[in-house]
Amino acid sequence: MAHIVVMGAGIGGMPAAYELRAALSRSHQVTVVNAQDYFQFVPSNPWLAVGWREREAITFPIRPYLEKKGIEFVAKRVDTIDAAGNALVLEDGARLAYDYLVITTGPKLAFDEVPGAGPQQHTQSICSVDHAQTALAAYQAFVQEPGPAVIGAMPGASCFGPAYEFAFIFNKDLQRRKLRHKVPITFVTSEPYIGHLGLGGVGDSKSMLESEFRNNDIKWITNAKVTRVEAGKMFVTEVNDQGAVVKEHELPFKYSMMLPAFRGVDAVAAVEGLCNPRGFVQVDEHQRSKKYPNIFAAGVCIAIPPVEATPVATGAPKTGYMIETMVTAIVRNIAAELEGGKASHKGSWNAICLADMGDTGAAFVALPQIPPRNVNWFRKGKWVHLAKVAYEKYFLFKMKSGSSEPVYEKHILKLLGIERLEQ
Repeated sequence: MAHIVVMGAGIGGMPAAYELRAALSRSHQVTVVNAQDYFQFVPSNPWLAVGWREREAITFPIRPYLEKKGIEFVAKRVDTIDAAGNALVLEDGARLAYDYLVITTGPKLAFDEVPGAGPQQHTQSICSVDHAQTALAAYQAFVQEPGPAVIGAMPGASCFGPAYEFAFIFNKDLQRRKLRHKVPITFVTSEPYIGHLGLGGVGDSKSMLESEFRNNDIKWITNAKVTRVEAGKMFVTEVNDQGAVVKEHELPFKYSMMLPAFRGVDAVAAVEGLCNPRGFVQVDEHQRSKKYPNIFAAGVCIAIPPVEATPVATGAPKTGYMIETMVTAIVRNIAAELEGGKASHKGSWNAICLADMGDTGAAFVALPQIPPRNVNWFRKGKWVHLAKVAYEKYFLFKMKSGSSEPVYEKHILKLLGIERLEQ
């Protein structure tokens, strides 16, 4: 009997557990370890941050749903990974042995890299449900005394889609409240141009997103390096394409939401030979650690090189479809090895994203993620907003029902008019 432990219970970890349980015989044990005892659907956080969702609608307790499927659950923080000893050391000192470890922790949020940034200081975040609730409380106070707003992404950020989503959702909610005329909005991003998205642009993303910003009176600063944040003021160095300083900005704000750069979580980053200098797991084409053959990883926690060098550091995003295919590859590879075979399955590093824009939305497909591409597609329309809502509802249903069916492969690709994506 093998014991497979999944570390992390987010949009990668929960599907990994369900797929493992469906693929493996009951002689093998599957255990999920997570610091919190609840699942949170992170893609809905921009809606929560303006009051369009309730916390209870996008979270649920993990234990009853996993146990219903015969999956063990441990609601404790992992303090140490003893990779040589094939065990996790938990916050209470207990050891949890494994035969295979699947790391799906997501990132550590690097607010500390910009002095004054983060929910404990002067900017808001939508990276977790707790942060989104804090952002909502700040927003509720803000609408009582509105003023300038700064939204965007810090140097080194890799997940730009939610920043754009929040800018448009924030804009739309203020319009509905008849307050938009009182709120100048500036979008500040480390991207070299609007619509870069950490992907070198996708299709017509640059002109389409610039047009949407113009149509909604949202100003922007690109190639922007936020150097520090004080109460009500953000300090930004703008550079040109050669990295030379163009202008120093002091941006006043009464509300700011800035996505941070990511690092690997402490327990993962501390394992010798497992990660790159930022703490992201280095994996081969089969999602396996390059040093530890019984450790696999998927999602935001893995190391993917930037698509291209940019004047201000940017990373490459890991979108839902990518994570889904990584997880499926891991499950198939573990199953193959347990049956005496070899790992041969690969995840797809194709990027697909549905980005909500309030009452419309934008969808993009980059196949493969790194250009030149076979598919380079970007579209906008109300149907994307509706698709994002449908995705939220279906994914939450899938997690509560214990389904191992791939959401993108079975539903989202067909919605986009794509039956299958091959690298």
